[in-house]
Amino acid sequence: MKLATLKGGRDGRLAVVSDDLARAADAGEVAATMQAAIDDWAAAAPALESLAAAVNAGEAETFPFDPSACAAILPRAYQWVDGSAYLSHVELVRKARGAEMPKNLYEDPLMYQGASDSMIGPTDDIALADEGWGIDMEAEVFAILDDVPMGVTPDAARSHIKLVGILNDVSLRNLIPAELGKGFGFLQGKPTTAFSPAVATPDSLGPAWDGTRMTLDMEVSLNGAPLGHPNAGTDLYFDIPTLIAHAAKSRRLAAGTILGTGTISNHDRGRGSACLAEVRVIETIEHGAPKTPFMRFGDRVRIEMRDAEGNSVFGAIDQRVVAYHQGS
Repeated sequence: MKLATLKGGRDGRLAVVSDDLARAADAGEVAATMQAAIDDWAAAAPALESLAAAVNAGEAETFPFDPSACAAILPRAYQWVDGSAYLSHVELVRKARGAEMPKNLYEDPLMYQGASDSMIGPTDDIALADEGWGIDMEAEVFAILDDVPMGVTPDAARSHIKLVGILNDVSLRNLIPAELGKGFGFLQGKPTTAFSPAVATPDSLGPAWDGTRMTLDMEVSLNGAPLGHPNAGTDLYFDIPTLIAHAAKSRRLAAGTILGTGTISNHDRGRGSACLAEVRVIETIEHGAPKTPFMRFGDRVRIEMRDAEGNSVFGAIDQRVVAYHQGS
């Protein structure tokens, strides 16, 4: 089953989407919003599955599915936590500045809690006030969780993964070092996050989901030129259930929590990269300095994941970087 949140009101309107992403049906009679569905998933999921079956069979009233009509899957999420589970990315960044990898990074995931009060849709502009901030994309896989108890084990965490999708975790690379230098964490360096048009239940993904991770390539392009196609299942050092267990070590996670894997990165450099920071550190290692600039106003980033037949799984994130003007 695939679901989407359509624009309309602060929290959007829940819709069921056909497997081929061509048609959608209003799901308001089951749950008005995605959060309402997650809050009562045991009751909502069977009704949504029934509607999805009717949509796919052509037996429900539908309308064309338009990604530009989509809001973020949870426009106001109760919690957004993001890991850095592809250690090839962390290793590269540290190597570029001549730093060793702390041994505990192989035992304990990196994770931060981001702003979740104003998420954006898959085709919404990345509006920022200064292109000198070092604007970067980060293509990731994410999961939406139901209520997770404190101290959950990785094995038990699997059952709390209700929906899966992809996202663009925008980073402002030139603001981050000063923030981290204060010893407290991200704030200004992590603006609003954008999400795929649709999300899917894990059981509907077939071999693309192995129970702990997506196993497909993440296609990332900038201004129409391929940046990379790293595989989301390869080199994932900490899988999604392990990340859930890490986040829930000392607290419960509320239904509607969004958990990201961090930037997808493979040791096979022939697969390219899912963010510009990685491109730049590779250039620094190989040539002594970066050559590729960060994104500028007018640039366009596209992020998508396709199945073995070449079909888009969640729809594409397709965004322009634009100048923000107060009041716009």
